[in-house]
Amino acid sequence: MDFLKSLTTAASGLKAQSSRMRVIAENIANAESAPTSPGGEPYRRKIPTFTQQIDRETGASLVETGRVRRDSAPFRVKHDPGNPAANAKGDVSLPNVNGLIENMDMREAQRSYEANLNMVTATRRMVAKTLEILKA
Repeated sequence: MDFLKSLTTAASGLKAQSSRMRVIAENIANAESAPTSPGGEPYRRKIPTFTQQIDRETGASLVETGRVRRDSAPFRVKHDPGNPAANAKGDVSLPNVNGLIENMDMREAQRSYEANLNMVTATRRMVAKTLEILKA
C-alpha cells in the first residue's frame, strides 16, 4: 500500500508541474505582445497556484493545480509614439512578464518534475525487487 501512496503522490506532482510549465510557457510566449488598441491593456502575467488534497482511497497527500491568478504588478511602459497602440502621450503598455523570472520558474518546475519522475522510477524498482524476492 505504501508503494501505491508514493506513486499516487509523485503522479500528482508530475501533473501539477506539467500544468505549471504550460502557464510559464504562455507567459514567455506573450512577454513582448503589445495591446491591439491605443491605450489598451496588454497581456497580464499568469501565476499558477497549488492546493493540497488527501486521496480518500490511499490516504496519500496530493498536490493539485489551483486556479491560475493574474499578476497585479504594473505593466512596463515604453515610449513609442509611432506604435498604433500608443496612448495620447506616446506611451505603450507592455506585459508585466520578466523573462528572467519566467526562466527561473521554468527551471524550478523542471527540477520538481524530474524529482517526481525519479520517485516513480525508484518506486517501480522497489516493487520489482520485492516481487523478485517473493518469487525466490
